[in-house]
Amino acid sequence: MAAIFADIADLLEIKGENAFKVRAYRRAGESIGHLAEDVAQVMHEGRLTDISGVGEGIARRIQELLMTGRLAYLEELRAEFPEGVRRLLEVPGIGPKTAGRLSKELGIGSFDGLETAIADGRVAALPRLGAKTAERLLAAIQATKRRDRRAPIGLAWPVAQELLVMVRRLPGVKEVSTGGSIRRMRETVGDVDIIGSSEDIDATLDAFLRSPGVASVIQRDTRRACALIAGGLEVELRLCAPPDFGVFLQRHTGSKDHNALLDDRAGEQGLRLTEEGVLRLSDGMLERFSTEEDLYRRLGLAFIPSELREGQGEIEAAASGSLSSPVKLVDIKGNLHTHTTWSDGLDSIEAMARGCQARGYQYVAITDHSGGLGVAHGLSTARVREQVAEIREVDRRLDGIRVLSGIEVDIRADGSLDLPDDLLAELDIVVASVHSAMGQDEDRMTRRLLQAMANPNVDIVGHPTCRIVGGREPIRLDLAAVLRAAVTTKTALEINAAPSRLDLKDDLVRRAREMGVKIAINTDAHNLDQLDFMHFGVAVARRGWCGAPDVLNAWPLDEVLAFARKF
Repeated sequence: MAAIFADIADLLEIKGENAFKVRAYRRAGESIGHLAEDVAQVMHEGRLTDISGVGEGIARRIQELLMTGRLAYLEELRAEFPEGVRRLLEVPGIGPKTAGRLSKELGIGSFDGLETAIADGRVAALPRLGAKTAERLLAAIQATKRRDRRAPIGLAWPVAQELLVMVRRLPGVKEVSTGGSIRRMRETVGDVDIIGSSEDIDATLDAFLRSPGVASVIQRDTRRACALIAGGLEVELRLCAPPDFGVFLQRHTGSKDHNALLDDRAGEQGLRLTEEGVLRLSDGMLERFSTEEDLYRRLGLAFIPSELREGQGEIEAAASGSLSSPVKLVDIKGNLHTHTTWSDGLDSIEAMARGCQARGYQYVAITDHSGGLGVAHGLSTARVREQVAEIREVDRRLDGIRVLSGIEVDIRADGSLDLPDDLLAELDIVVASVHSAMGQDEDRMTRRLLQAMANPNVDIVGHPTCRIVGGREPIRLDLAAVLRAAVTTKTALEINAAPSRLDLKDDLVRRAREMGVKIAINTDAHNLDQLDFMHFGVAVARRGWCGAPDVLNAWPLDEVLAFARKF
């Protein structure tokens, strides 16, 4: 049902309907998607309009869906456009208006149709598009087609957690963990690796393949079963004997580069690593390890966290004793980028504050959008002042957490900010972000960010490269210049923990850390459930070799406020 309302919102946007109508359907879809109870039961109890964003009109749509299994309004909208027109929105550079024009004026509803129309000149002939735009769209289509079909971590990780619970209950299982790229917390994964130990490997594998969630079996051998589960993800379950679990888990977690370098180190010591243990070449004896810590210690190394096992200097650091402890979720003391019903969030200031408190945070910044982002119902100067008054009142009422006033202020195309300096100076935390004109060339975009960062009121740059994982390429930036400016202006760069963003990317985080830039790991949460995104951001920071001292919101509140005041 949430997906249906999202479809309606997309089609209305392509059609050119007013933004309020589009936002109403999108908001209703998000609320339904996060509903903690059965929507049919809510309908039977007459409480549909109690759902955030659901008025009488949308309540009737929900009733129609539940009672008939179809929605005439959606069918009417779909009939107005070629099938598949919504896929055009996946192409960077094609927004709803352009998709609508391509559909209505040229009848385009697919990548292939768009490529044909570009090749025969019809796209270039459209007013206000032209040959250069057509060339950019063709490159964007080809990049979209080349993009691999790996599953995003935001989709794969929760599935993996459910699989871990299921595998732990299978007969004979002693220990179980994720492995491979999902344990290293890469932003996309080819499949979900589950690594375990069992006292009866055959019985465990057989039970796994009979599990209700398994849609089809791909392969089964003596220690491994590969299957497709409902939803289309590929899962590999690999099992070993309990005494071998440490080595087995390590071999099926590290990247090829990491494992190859580890093999070289073992060889230098007269050893060979196998899935069963460490073979001493001098006498053929096999040493077995039930924990990874014991294995790394045997090779003369400090323990290397799974997120770092990419063959990028971690073995040398572990050997020299210079591998510092990466930041952990428990180190995070606050959340400095959240949204509420004041802009495009789904929950109130107090609800978001209590949600952060329940997660053990000491502080939270409320950072709704500024007015320039009209689609998000952004705040004018007057509304910011009204919201600050409510934030102060909520802060007075709540014990155990500090509620900070803030804003996510839009960085305009010319680098100026969307709110006056005197107002920004009154706020505790200012996050400045780019939300428009993302097609600027590298020089203009870099100058735009540098100008925003030079404003002493800006504390954090939100989602700095504006990318969407698998959906939108990063903006073009002279990143070295941005990092230098971040150090000079004492501006933190954000790791946006939303799994669709994960921005900054891990390799850029490492570059930033090495230059002395401070990182803020924020959820950009638009509802209570999204507060749980924090662990994705922490994983990116860990992959970027950040320790707690590198992360702004792992600091005590007084130090955060001192940083914000540029002391």
